[in-house]
Amino acid sequence: MGISLRNVVLDTTDVPRLAAFYQGLLGWQFSDGDDPDDPTWRTLVGPGGQRIAFQQADAVAPTTWPDTDVPQQLHLDFKVDSVEELEEQHARVLGLGAAVRLERMDDPEEPLRVYTDPAGHTFCLFAWPAG
Repeated sequence: MGISLRNVVLDTTDVPRLAAFYQGLLGWQFSDGDDPDDPTWRTLVGPGGQRIAFQQADAVAPTTWPDTDVPQQLHLDFKVDSVEELEEQHARVLGLGAAVRLERMDDPEEPLRVYTDPAGHTFCLFAWPAG
């Protein structure tokens, strides 16, 4: 017997909006087990079985990271295969409703951008391997 991760769950005040944001970002499918009319819970399932779920919360304080007033507490890391792909994805991510929080494109080892999603959670998009 062992422990395995079932879901990463993000709180949000607007489950349909945040679920649609990540569905647009990742292209993952919604779980067949979810009720699409339930505004309090949705789950996305990736091609390898990875899962991100979204649950209704009365309030969510968007992180102020890198300022420490409201820490990020958790963030998601996503990768692409090249700096060129990172640049291509940047415009798409912004179009989906993300905001840039930090840019580190000049780092030769790990070029990246840190964004916040529409609910204020941070996520990174980085080129790996760099180049």
